[in-house]
Amino acid sequence: MRLLTHNMLACNIKGVTNGYPLRLEAEKWVEKEVDFNADFLRGVFPKIEWPALVGAVRALGCHDLLPQDAPNPSALDSDDDFLHRFHRALLQLHVEEGALVCPETGRRFPISKGIPNMLLHEDEV
Repeated sequence: MRLLTHNMLACNIKGVTNGYPLRLEAEKWVEKEVDFNADFLRGVFPKIEWPALVGAVRALGCHDLLPQDAPNPSALDSDDDFLHRFHRALLQLHVEEGALVCPETGRRFPISKGIPNMLLHEDEV
């Protein structure tokens, strides 16, 4: 599961009002090469929930990869180093095994072979 995916997932259990961001508990993660596409990164940047991305990156132990605060969007045109670090965090870090945890209920959604299982039990729908 890429951190781009993590950034879009939320807990949809009935009655949950604070289901985002899901806390990431990674047991195994890998880095996979992905072609660099600056235009894609510039387009997706405004849609990214920055604190959630930074939290996920730090949960993987990559504390210095991204700044705590979101940079000014103009950095995407002038700071090539930032753009490559953003690319690495968003697209190249893959969680293979672990769990996503709802911040409100503590419900764990397992990640197995890189695929998060977000299916709800009958009583959660």
